[in-house]
Amino acid sequence: MSDTRISRRRVLGIGGALGLIAAGGMSAAAAFSRRPAVTGAQLSSGLVLPPAFRTPLPLPSVLRPVSTAGGVDRYEITQREAAVELLPGVKTPMWTYDGTFPGPTIESRRGRPIVVNHRNELPVPTVVHLHGGRTPAEHDGYPTDFVLPAEWRVHAAHGGHTDPRAVQTFVQRAYEFPVDQRATMLWYHDHRMDFTAPAIWRGLAGIHFVRDDVEDALELPRGDHEVPLMIADRAFDADGRLAYPAVDPTLVHQPGVTSAYLAGVLGDVILVNGAPWPVHEVDTGVYRLRILNGSNARHYELEAVAEDGRRLPLIQIGSDQGLLAAPVRHDRLPLAPAERYDVLVDFGGLPIGSRARLANRLGSGRTGDVMQFHVVRQGAATPIPATLANDLPEWDRSAAAVVRDLAFRAGRMNGGHGWLIDGQPFDPSRTDVTARFGDVEVWRLVADVHHPIHLHLVGFRVLSRGGREPLAHDAGLKDTISLRPGESAEIITRFDGYRGRYLFHCHNAEHEDMGMMANLEIV
Repeated sequence: MSDTRISRRRVLGIGGALGLIAAGGMSAAAAFSRRPAVTGAQLSSGLVLPPAFRTPLPLPSVLRPVSTAGGVDRYEITQREAAVELLPGVKTPMWTYDGTFPGPTIESRRGRPIVVNHRNELPVPTVVHLHGGRTPAEHDGYPTDFVLPAEWRVHAAHGGHTDPRAVQTFVQRAYEFPVDQRATMLWYHDHRMDFTAPAIWRGLAGIHFVRDDVEDALELPRGDHEVPLMIADRAFDADGRLAYPAVDPTLVHQPGVTSAYLAGVLGDVILVNGAPWPVHEVDTGVYRLRILNGSNARHYELEAVAEDGRRLPLIQIGSDQGLLAAPVRHDRLPLAPAERYDVLVDFGGLPIGSRARLANRLGSGRTGDVMQFHVVRQGAATPIPATLANDLPEWDRSAAAVVRDLAFRAGRMNGGHGWLIDGQPFDPSRTDVTARFGDVEVWRLVADVHHPIHLHLVGFRVLSRGGREPLAHDAGLKDTISLRPGESAEIITRFDGYRGRYLFHCHNAEHEDMGMMANLEIV
């Protein structure tokens, strides 16, 4: 991986070169991958699917701490198999956090530490990662830091790699989170090496909110006017079980998916908070939608449309890592796997009794719908703040100590198809990038097909795409950037918080499992 240490003067000239990188990347990627620029193949469910907009939107339960002693909130979660009703009248076996999908929501407060004790009663090892969290390395959920089942025996999986630095425990592990970060929506999910994709698909995902005084000072919708939406596609077999094309359905011996799904697995059912194409009753006020794409590989382009065809503006007030400086208006909002958006929608112009649909303009047929809102009562008007947060970091490219070039492309791995970073598949024993604690760095990323790139520990700002200005939805502080086919982008960040071993990877979960992950050592 290219590591260029440069003077501040030279950093100023980076931006103009990105257009050339993008142009070269497109042709090189096409020759290198020999695959169409798609994010995956879609599974077809084997049972009759329910009609849209009949199931009420469920809201995930909020987990209560078992202790608040010593200024630390302590939680307990059991990872276990459960039969969950996703489709009406159908019980689907799932791997769950506390028996639900999504798992229970955690509400935390900036500056107040929490400890979450996870107990693994599943038949495979698990790893918990708090996505977007500023977390010490030993609690970040490194892919080989397994929580092993009680009766686990060593199996020859995980690419044959050994990791002398892995810290593994039997049955349970207490993950410690300092919660020293801006208010935002995070999510927690399984991060086991080589098997992240099927574990998330089977249900190991949940929402985590961070609150702070900056957010509290704003007149934003609260209570039942703040609605979390975890959007995730799935497919079902004829018996109502989750369909997934794993090479090894036990998820024990051999990782990976069958050849048709190497680019990613898409489902033909759109779930929101675990319900298929749900409907949510609203009043004529302003609602705050906290949106997460919890899908393995599916990208969305969201649009809110009234029955008469009018678009309802999507007013973005936050991104992956919290509030923006000022609202950004969108007619359509692209959403890649693992991205989160904090969005206001005003239903004030709709008559009582009317409906509005949240559509997916990248979908076709039934995947073109996400959910529906039903206006059932009068609500109070809520002003949308003109300014939001003033605590966003202001990194300048002239302060960058290092510029790195990183290519995300298909290639050969272990004699088969893989997804690689700078031509190499993930190896836990190899250090790919070493960053000095406190340094500002600029990373230049280029992709062959769709790759949502996620950095652990730190948030970043998007400086450019293809040598041009960032797109409107790139505003704010992010931890995941969606690279489109043949696209390049520049991001800037500061490696602070903690030292240790972290990761960056593609959050198309099938790509991640098939090698598109790398080690980041902060020293």
